[in-house]
Amino acid sequence: MQEGENRMTPHLISIYALVLMFVVATIWPINMGVLAFVGAFLVGTLLAAQTTKDILGGFPSGLFLTLVGITWLFALAQNNGTIDWLVRMAVRAVKGRIGAIPWIMFGISALLTAVGAVSPGAVAIVAPIALGFAFRYHINPLLMGLMVVHGAQAGGFSPISIYGGITNGVVQEAGLPLSPLTTFAASFFVNAAVAAILFMVLGGRALMTARDTIEAMPVPHVEIARAATGPQIFGDSEAQALTKRVSQEAGGDSNRLVAEVEEGNQPDGTPYQIFTLLGLVLLAILVLAFNLDIGFVALSIGLALALWNPTMQKRAMAQVAWPEIMLITGVSTYVAVLQEMGTIDFVGDSVAGMASPLLAALMLFFIGAVVSAFASSTAVLGSLIPLAVPFLQGESGVGAVGFIAGMAVASTIVDVSPFSTNGALVLANAHGVDKQAFFRKLLNYGAIVTVVAPVVLWLIFVVLPG
Repeated sequence: MQEGENRMTPHLISIYALVLMFVVATIWPINMGVLAFVGAFLVGTLLAAQTTKDILGGFPSGLFLTLVGITWLFALAQNNGTIDWLVRMAVRAVKGRIGAIPWIMFGISALLTAVGAVSPGAVAIVAPIALGFAFRYHINPLLMGLMVVHGAQAGGFSPISIYGGITNGVVQEAGLPLSPLTTFAASFFVNAAVAAILFMVLGGRALMTARDTIEAMPVPHVEIARAATGPQIFGDSEAQALTKRVSQEAGGDSNRLVAEVEEGNQPDGTPYQIFTLLGLVLLAILVLAFNLDIGFVALSIGLALALWNPTMQKRAMAQVAWPEIMLITGVSTYVAVLQEMGTIDFVGDSVAGMASPLLAALMLFFIGAVVSAFASSTAVLGSLIPLAVPFLQGESGVGAVGFIAGMAVASTIVDVSPFSTNGALVLANAHGVDKQAFFRKLLNYGAIVTVVAPVVLWLIFVVLPG
């Protein structure tokens, strides 16, 4: 017994350390990413006997490139007036029905993931435009960002999607009953229902009556961001990038485009804007149709835009969401250390071995939600479903099809967390908000979803069918 307790100690210490990071980052103005990197180093070396190379192996390089590439590319597009131009076209397309815009963004995100786009890729493409539109027309940015993320999750389990393919493959390999359409329908309708609730709660009803006012409202130029305040301050590098001083450093009055953008007088349809729009279309094609890495593609297209106008990219580089990137990559690295040292498997095995299959199913739903809020949803789906095989194959009363559908939704609906890729993209692209306050809103909503969703999904897909 004493030996078992000793084996438990490193796992418990690593979990307590994660909780301590949250407490410290909440009380003091310290970026949690720094805490997480230091925690990964200390826990990895002292408790898990990992080398520095092992710890760095858990650094989410793909996520880093995605965040850097996307925020830089869309900063370029915002600076040269392309996003303003797209918004004006969107206003004309919906004929002033601003209340329809959040649902259009939901639908586009769902369509992209349903036809094969990875969820963060769809969010990375749609979120910057959606949140730019939200800023211009005083739509709650939390509503718009969540509509985009829930839309991406709604389409995420179609039979031809990334999540769907992974889940169906794991289920088939485990020899469990397979129903791809049930999982897809569960994901779509649950996320659509949540989106409808959010729309009503976060100002959607007022938007439905705002048509006449919006039609007459001019489209102002969007400021990329404003200075933030409060704990874990995200800094004012983005606001500094909009000052005249930086403009002068970038070329001053010799660059008419920079001056026009700062004053909101950038004309529509310039050659540079057309080239930028073609670049955004190319981004979608290369990522969705050819499955190329969105980070590398975004950086490549951004480089082409920077070569067209080198002074513009200097300002855009200051607008990359560096503090957010530090936060997300640090936490992801720490979670990778936990996975490597077996803490995640330890918790999962402990739950799967519980005497009550129904309670074990509920706990697996919770573990899937909590871990996925910080780490890869794909990894969660691939690791937790096999843990449930023993009691799904026995006479436990837990239906395999319902459990898998509920597990799939529970492990992905929490991707609204600011520590997930989707949540991080929403945070990085929010305009005109106190980033710390917006971070807390995303965190609070993510926490509510993480606590409530597993219970509701467990009741719907496990308890009621039984």
